[in-house]
Amino acid sequence: MRIDDHLLRFGFTKSLSETTLYVKVTDSDILVVSLYVDDLLVTGNNARLVEEFKQEMKQDFEMTDLGLMTYFLGMEVKQRQSEVFICQKKYAKEILKKFQMENCKAVNTPMNQKEKLSKEDGSDKVDEGYYRSLIGCLMYLTATRPDILFPVSLLSRFMHCSSEVHLQTAKRVLRYIKGTVNCGVKFTKCQKFELCGFSDSDWAGSMDDLKSTSGYCFSLGSGVFSWCSKKQETVAQSTAEAEFIAATAAVNQALWLKKLLCDLDMKQKNVTEVFVDNQAAIAISHNPVFHGKTKHFNIKLFFVREVQNNGEVTLVYCRSEDQLADLFTKPLPMSRFEVLRQKIGVCSSQSKEEC
Repeated sequence: MRIDDHLLRFGFTKSLSETTLYVKVTDSDILVVSLYVDDLLVTGNNARLVEEFKQEMKQDFEMTDLGLMTYFLGMEVKQRQSEVFICQKKYAKEILKKFQMENCKAVNTPMNQKEKLSKEDGSDKVDEGYYRSLIGCLMYLTATRPDILFPVSLLSRFMHCSSEVHLQTAKRVLRYIKGTVNCGVKFTKCQKFELCGFSDSDWAGSMDDLKSTSGYCFSLGSGVFSWCSKKQETVAQSTAEAEFIAATAAVNQALWLKKLLCDLDMKQKNVTEVFVDNQAAIAISHNPVFHGKTKHFNIKLFFVREVQNNGEVTLVYCRSEDQLADLFTKPLPMSRFEVLRQKIGVCSSQSKEEC
């Protein structure tokens, strides 16, 4: 690729962890370039170097300087003195209009706490094309809306067997978006950027195959910037095993994020903590003979032990009420949902208060 060769010749180093990321470090200055097809973002700690880079690129490429980033790949970015707010307000409104829900009645949570979804629920089937289009739109919205990630992830499991129940649940997510259309994630200025994560699971949450759901999120001190909600590939035989599998996924993500931060000259000097609300899972990660029932997942067990012994990532116990990743594993009551939503940094662009 021509631009790839050009950046490398210009002194940039291509990240081995993220192929779209290029970094150039000189003395105390850093220049960061993120490339997506023909869109390019550039930032750094020296405004003069940023301007020189843009002028140099214009000499070899036909480019338009759009100035301070305000809109990128459907995401709106609002930069203030000590905070950055990202959202998809315009896109959210387009989704509501597309599915004729712009005048619907808003609700306070994206999913009913007692809602249980399954492939065969006895209700009539719906147009799969319509359902897939709706879920696809919602999935892209989760790029800045971690508060809807769990229900959208859950609903995506029924793409090929969508029923009226699934569609009504999806429309409830739209009704929630209607009331929180201005919401996004806010990142505030921190004295120290320290990576930490939260990992949780919902044991045997799937009605169809009794598989559990893993959830995790990571923060550098303010709002979360990395999040996941995913059904586990194997059936966990205990709550501890489900928590351990979720923690393993979170540890893998933590290792990747640490490499990425190192490329950005933000090397994490301290051990990265991943908070887990299950003491048995943490004990198993330290002791391979903690219980005979752990024999069948020794590979994952020894991986997490090795990472902890190397001082890279460690599992730390937290109380269930402090577990932020709870938001990504199950539907929650309104009070609990609103507390966690605020803690992960989701708020409205029109106010400093939560949505």
